[in-house]
Amino acid sequence: MGVAWGLISTARINDLVLAGARGSDRVDVVAVASRDRARAEAYARERGIGRAHGSYEALLADPDVEAVYISLPNAMHVEWSVRALEAGKHVLIEKPLTRHPEDAERAFDAAERARRVLSEAFMWRHNPQTARLVELVREGAVGRLALVRGAFGFNVYTARGATDVRLSPELEGGGLMDVGCYCVSAIRLLAGEPLAVHAEQHVDASGVDVALGATLRMPDAVLGQLDCGLAVAERDELEVVGDAGTLFLDDPWHARVPVIELRRDGAAERISLTPVDSYRLQLENVSDAIRGRAPLLLGREDAVAQARAIAAIYRSAETGTAVALEAA
Repeated sequence: MGVAWGLISTARINDLVLAGARGSDRVDVVAVASRDRARAEAYARERGIGRAHGSYEALLADPDVEAVYISLPNAMHVEWSVRALEAGKHVLIEKPLTRHPEDAERAFDAAERARRVLSEAFMWRHNPQTARLVELVREGAVGRLALVRGAFGFNVYTARGATDVRLSPELEGGGLMDVGCYCVSAIRLLAGEPLAVHAEQHVDASGVDVALGATLRMPDAVLGQLDCGLAVAERDELEVVGDAGTLFLDDPWHARVPVIELRRDGAAERISLTPVDSYRLQLENVSDAIRGRAPLLLGREDAVAQARAIAAIYRSAETGTAVALEAA
């Protein structure tokens, strides 16, 4: 029998999670909650979910729900993660958990007290394309690592309009929080934890960063570079540069068409992989960890380090100066 999951909110991203859950016999979505009971009931009916709750508290009190996926706005992530953990539920929290490392620590402290699983939902980390990329770098496919460059952006104004929650400073929106965090995750995965960052941003009338670029100084003389935005043409890519070659991913975050291009010695080799649903793999990893069948891929160490890096990037962008990170 699969782990019984509940959804806290009816956010659009839930549909991707539900599609992944339907493809697995280890995951069973049994409930959904909204602050509007009629909305929760309509959502459950349309998507074949067994029960609907008219409040988040009611879902947390549901004895049949073992774990929750939380897709609330960013500013609510830590609060509802802690409340869910204290209610005895395991938690998969949509990325980013937080931009405040002390809050990340607080959430994982709550998980430890409750003896429950807490994981940050970076689905791209679960995809075989990512695992193969890491293998290639570690095998020396590009020689000595020198640079990791990530980009992720789109135009939220044309996609959703100026009322999108990602444009709300009160809800901790912004380009870095919504899409740039993927680039931070990739740089950290491949090059370790940043030693210092320098960032610049453009904040428009919405009050959040709609364009941001950063350079990260990494261990072993490696540089990280990222650019992200909510008011730019759609783009998503990842490039790994060494002293003997490069690796390029045109679809690094969603891996809908997973291909890694290895360029070296004047030639290009396309390394194609079989498409796999990253959301299913993510749910299965957390469910297996809950059952004690597998180690959790993304836990406290990664989430706290991710929050620390995001905090430093924002601090640099807001002050216009380089920011050194203290050792963890």
